[in-house]
This record gives sequence, C-alpha cells and structure tokens, in this order.
Amino acid sequence: MARVVKVFKTLRNHWKKSTFFACVLSYGGHWGYGIYCDSLLRREACLLAREYGRQQIGPMERLRKATVVLNPAACSGKANKLFEKNAAPILHLAGVEITIVKTDYEGQAKKLMELMEETDMLIVAGGDGTLQEVVTGLLRRPDQDLFSNIPIGFIPLGSHNSLSPSLHQLSDNKVKDITSATLSILKGETVPLDVLQIKGEKEQPVFAMMGLRWGAFRDVAATISKFWYLGPLKTNVAHLLHTMHEWPLVREVSVSYTDPSLRPPDVIAQKPPRPNLLYRIMRRWDNYWNPPIEEPPKVEEPEKWEEQKLSTLELFIHTQNKNPVERRLNDSMLICAEPDNFTVGEFITVGNKKEVDSTVFTKDSTKVEATACQLNLPEDAGGFYSIDNEDYEAMPVEVRLLPRKLRFFISAERREQLLSQ
Repeated sequence: MARVVKVFKTLRNHWKKSTFFACVLSYGGHWGYGIYCDSLLRREACLLAREYGRQQIGPMERLRKATVVLNPAACSGKANKLFEKNAAPILHLAGVEITIVKTDYEGQAKKLMELMEETDMLIVAGGDGTLQEVVTGLLRRPDQDLFSNIPIGFIPLGSHNSLSPSLHQLSDNKVKDITSATLSILKGETVPLDVLQIKGEKEQPVFAMMGLRWGAFRDVAATISKFWYLGPLKTNVAHLLHTMHEWPLVREVSVSYTDPSLRPPDVIAQKPPRPNLLYRIMRRWDNYWNPPIEEPPKVEEPEKWEEQKLSTLELFIHTQNKNPVERRLNDSMLICAEPDNFTVGEFITVGNKKEVDSTVFTKDSTKVEATACQLNLPEDAGGFYSIDNEDYEAMPVEVRLLPRKLRFFISAERREQLLSQ
C-alpha cells in the first residue's frame, strides 16, 4: 500500500511530466491499435482473394490479364506505397496477371492509353485526375468502340475520388476503402456509366465522368487548401475572403441545349435459335424470286436547340452517375445554375455544403435536363473550369452526353444500397 501511495505522490509532484507521458502513451496506443486493425483488414481481404486464386481453369483457358495505371504522385506521394501494400497482394493471390504502368508526369496517362494493348480489364489506381486522363486517352483512340467495352476498375488513392461513392461503400479507413474496391474488381460485377464529351473550338475533346463546374464556388474550392492551418475554419475563411476581394460574384452565360433522348429499355441480348434447314431453303428461294425492296435511308432530323441566358453564381453540368443503377426514362445530363441573389452569409453557408458534396444545389436553382449543350461565355469571363476536379481554361465549349459509354466494376453491397434509396 505504501508503494502505491508513493507512486501517486510522485505523479502529483511531477504532474506536467506525467501528463505529457500519458498523452504520448495514449497516442502511441491508438496508433498501434490502428495498425493492428489495418493488418486484420488486409489479412481478411487476402483470404478472400486466395479463394479466387484456387479456382481451377480449363486447359484451354488463360489467366485474366489486367493493366494497372498507377499514379505514384497521388495522395501526396503515398499512392505507390498504398497500392503495393493493400491492392497488389490481393490481385496476385487471385491469380490475375497484372501489368503495372506508372505515370511520371501530368498528362502521360493519355499518351499511354494510345499504346495500350488488348487486356481483360483496366484498373485505375489514383484520383480524379488519373481517372480523367485514362478515360480521355481511351476515348480518343481510333478504335475506341472496341476498347470502351473493357471493364474498368477504380482504386481510390487520390485526394479527390468523386466516383468512388457511386461504386463502393466508403468509410473513414483508407485501407478498407482500397481493399474493398480491389475485391469488387475480382467479383466482376459491372455497371454502365455515362460520359461527358467536352470539346472546345480547336483542342481535342476532354472526357469526364462527373461533370464541368464553373463559377464562384469552384474558385473558392480551389483556394481552401491554402488555409490548412485554420483547421475546421478554413472553408468559412476562404469564402469570406473571396467575398471581400470581389462582390457580387455573378457570372453571365448563354446556354444552348437540346432535349433529353428517350432511354431504350435494358434488354439482355439473346441470340435467336437458328431455323430448320427446310425453312432456310424456302426463304432463300423466296428472296431470289421476290427480292425485298430496299427502303430509302432515313433522314435524320436536325437537332432542336433552345437558348437560355443565365445570371448565376455557379454553373454545373454533370452526369447522373451519382446513382448509376437508378432506372431513368431519359438519357440526360443535368445543367444546374445557382441563383444570383445570395447574401454573403448564404454564400458561406452554401459553400460549406458544396465543399462536402458539389452536386448539392439550393431550391431556387435552375435545373435543366439535356443531351447536349453549348456554353457561350462573355469575352471578359476568364477564370477556369473544373472538369472532374482538374482545372482547364474557361472558353466556349460544347458538352455532349455519351450514355452508358463505359463499364465500371461496382461492389454488390453498394449496388443494393443504391437500389434501396
């Protein structure tokens, strides 16, 4: 008992040192427990992947080939370590023959897609920028109709992973997100996604999976990271300083758009049974003596464009890939424009919500469904677009929807969750 009393007296006399070492010990314990939990997640994922690797294949079959486009600079240079530690062992244990292609500079993924050979699946390991470059390079190929049928897997390794919530169940654990995304690739369940083709007057088209954003909220979002030292106040401060620098933040734009097209029903293509021999002979004789009359080619009606002039704080043209399994009547993209009558307080409040989800709009916003649209900006507009969180110089562009152009791997759990919404 005397020893216990002596220990408490010592702690009381040296309370500063005791408090410091107690904090260090608790932080170290929490850090070590996190590492232990991550190792359990990796072990569980590897055990599941091993079951796929133990499946027998026929003598004439071959291993599945996967081309991995890895951006080592993603996630502040940690992407290579994250992939090698969490995703690569799962793919190897599953018996997938992988070819890893690492990018060295911005824009290289577009060029690499031009040289990519035929593969069973394409895996993008990076963030929004890497995915956008891969999709753009893939759809710029002359044989893009053939290569667009290759299923694509997305492993979220970047600081921005806008497409991940549509494909995977996300959590606060980076290791869990990476392993679950890799396992969804092995399970093979896919979903078709829309793509936006964004074309300027001179440059080659750029392709986006989420959308094009232009306006005041986009400009503020690009500067929020500079105020990292303010912690949770950085978003409010960035919006407030932007209003002090320039107010009002209204943008004038002319938008021309076409109506959405009717979506064809999702029918599984089935090969009809072959008719018997007697029926085929009779049909050939009938076609010989009474050749079918060729119908004149159908003349396509010109597109009907409607023009609307908008005064807005932000314009966002985005796909409906947020819920890719939703059954919709039309193939369309959404043109959303915020009103121009925000107060400074409303601007800061809405900006906080958009920082969490950029597709959130107020009740008074203008929303139009379209298949294609043209943005005609004023000559003094300036600024930048944000296309899948990548900056491009603002200019007049034509945005066209490519419905269900690419197939992405999706987890079964996330599919069921989206269907229940």
